[in-house]
Amino acid sequence: MIPIPALIEVGSKLLDRFLPNPAEAAKAKAELEILAREGRLAELNIDLEAYKTEQTNVTERLKADMASDSWLSKNIRPMTLLAILLGYFTFAMMSAFGRNAQESYVQLLGQWGMLIMSFYFGGRTLEKIMDMKRK
Repeated sequence: MIPIPALIEVGSKLLDRFLPNPAEAAKAKAELEILAREGRLAELNIDLEAYKTEQTNVTERLKADMASDSWLSKNIRPMTLLAILLGYFTFAMMSAFGRNAQESYVQLLGQWGMLIMSFYFGGRTLEKIMDMKRK
């Protein structure tokens, strides 16, 4: 966990840099001090650390799946993505040919598809960015 005084120091430097007006910078620094006193800054820091831990756990779980000898554990995510896309495409084709497709099912599949694609592609992009920052 990052110590609160270090966060305040970094925040103050950022405020000095992005707020050239000394009066505005002083006001923003005072608000930062109030946040630190109220413990809100500590809560945000705890949330950040929890998010980092969660992302590390997800990455480790994906690595464990890929290291497994099981074909299913290696391919379940791509197969799920394909199944959702196939279902969404099927409903789209039904709609295109005048068949009645329940709109709630189409919306549900669309939301699932967005969720899975965000995890599948967005997560990998985030991992690459983090690797580039470490190097």
